[in-house]
Amino acid sequence: MNSKQGRQALYSIEHVRYLRRIRVRRRIIVLLQIMLLISAFAIWEAAADYGWINQFITSKPSRAWTAVVNLFNRGELWRHLGYTIGETCLGFSVGTMAGIIVAAMLWWSDFISKILDPYIVILNSVPKVALGPIFIVWLGTGLKAVVAMAIATSVIVTIMVVHNGFKNIDPNKIKLMHTFGATRLQIFTKVVIPASIPTMIAALKVSVGLSLVGTIVGEFLGSKAGLGYLIVYGGQIFNMSLVMAAVIMLSIVSALLYYIVVLLERKVVKYNH
Repeated sequence: MNSKQGRQALYSIEHVRYLRRIRVRRRIIVLLQIMLLISAFAIWEAAADYGWINQFITSKPSRAWTAVVNLFNRGELWRHLGYTIGETCLGFSVGTMAGIIVAAMLWWSDFISKILDPYIVILNSVPKVALGPIFIVWLGTGLKAVVAMAIATSVIVTIMVVHNGFKNIDPNKIKLMHTFGATRLQIFTKVVIPASIPTMIAALKVSVGLSLVGTIVGEFLGSKAGLGYLIVYGGQIFNMSLVMAAVIMLSIVSALLYYIVVLLERKVVKYNH
């Protein structure tokens, strides 16, 4: 074995060791995350059992689990989950697509952008909860009003994030395309969109959470199903176990939706490479 082959073998061994350390670190992180979650529930359960906290106000994990089982036995669990997830996905999809389209229009016309910019900032600063009663009057209680709330909470943020990403594209790349005689459409499709993919993915991560918030607010105000409805209903009848169960399920749904976006990000990055 010559010196070059020896260096390659040593490099391969070090690379394998490095990858092994990365895998071990990831497993340790996941294990600690699971242990932290289990510890939090165990402390909550023990605090309720030993009277450190008031069970009537805070409930406890075992009672929340019982509430979930009761919903499942009555055939209501999947209905409420389906309403919340479906409304969130619909509001998220429409809000995101509308936000990207409007952001593209603002990038395309600097004149329109300067006209609409202060209004977009004002709309972003308006508390979206205040729009709930308006949507209920316009659209009635139910699916339409809830989806409208989900769209309203996500579309403005998507416009601002994506438009800012479009404006921050390296101007030298655009000048180079102009030099080669590219049209504005070619610049947008060949330079702006590919360079803005990380920004659009970041906007998706933000808007998916905001869409879920809008969905829950809409269900608070005018819905007969969904996790938001369960939280309001449980509070009205002083069933805190049902409230806590709905909050825990809401946290799980939020995490799943976020990791779906993360998975999409990995697929897009892998495809680009």
